[in-house]
Amino acid sequence: MDTPAFINITEQPSPYDDLEKKSVRELLEDINTEDRKVAEAVRQTIPQIEKLVNEIVPRMKQGGRIFYIGAGTSGRLGVLDASEIPPTFGMPPTLVIGLIAGGDTALRHPVEKAEDDTQRGWQELTEHNVTSKDIVIGIAASGQTPYVVSALHEARERGILTACITSNPGSPMAAEADIPIEMVVGPEFVTGSSRMKSGTGQKMILNMISTCVMIRLGRVKGNKMVNMQLTNQKLIDRGTRILVEELGLDYGKAHALLLMHGSVQAAIDACRGTT
Repeated sequence: MDTPAFINITEQPSPYDDLEKKSVRELLEDINTEDRKVAEAVRQTIPQIEKLVNEIVPRMKQGGRIFYIGAGTSGRLGVLDASEIPPTFGMPPTLVIGLIAGGDTALRHPVEKAEDDTQRGWQELTEHNVTSKDIVIGIAASGQTPYVVSALHEARERGILTACITSNPGSPMAAEADIPIEMVVGPEFVTGSSRMKSGTGQKMILNMISTCVMIRLGRVKGNKMVNMQLTNQKLIDRGTRILVEELGLDYGKAHALLLMHGSVQAAIDACRGTT
C-alpha cells in the first residue's frame, strides 16, 4: 500500500552536540528541556486518543480485547501497560495483552532481527485467536517496524480495528491504522535514541488509553481503584481506608470486611446489599 512521503524525525540529528564535553548538570538540564516538549506533543493527540477509547469501550463490553504490539522499547512499554491492568483494576490478564518482537526474552535482552520478521506479529495474534471484536494497537516510534506494520496490515484486512502510536507522521504503520496517533516529539537528545522522548510519550499515551477505558468500564469509583488486587500490605491498607471513608466504618471492621470479600467493590456491594 502506498504511503505519503514522510520525514524520519526520530532519526534526525539531536539539537545538542558535544555531549561528552558537558557537565552532568548541563546534561540533566538539557534532557529536562527536551522532556518538557513531550506533554504538549501528547496533548495534540488527544482527539485521536479520544476516538480510540470511544471505539475500544463498546468492543470490550462485547468481549473484545486490546492487543499492544511492538518491538524494543515500544514493545516493552506495551507489555508493561498490559501487565498493570490486572493488579490495578482487577481485570483478567487475558483482556489487555502485550506482544513484543522476540517474545519474553526480548523484555530483558535484544533478540536479533526479531523486529524485521514480517510474519511473526500476525502469527502471534492468531495464536491468541484474535477476532473482529478485538483492537490491535501498534507501537513504534519510527512507524516502520516490519513486525508491527505487517501485523496491523493483516489485522485491518480482516476487519479488526487497528490503531498505532508513532513519532513520525505519515509513516507506513500509520497507513495501516484506522486510528493513527502521531505524537511528534522531535529529534531525540541522543540522536535516534527513541527510548527517551518517544518512549516517555508512548508511556503517557498508553496510560491515558488504558486508564480511560477502565474508568468507562466501571473499574474506578470516584477516584479510587476499588477493584485493585490485594497483593500486598500497602494495597490492603489502601483498600481498608477506602472502606472507612466510603462506609463510615472503623478501621478494624473495614479491614475485616475487605479481607472477607477480597476487593473494595465487593465489600461495598455486600455491605449495601447490592450483590
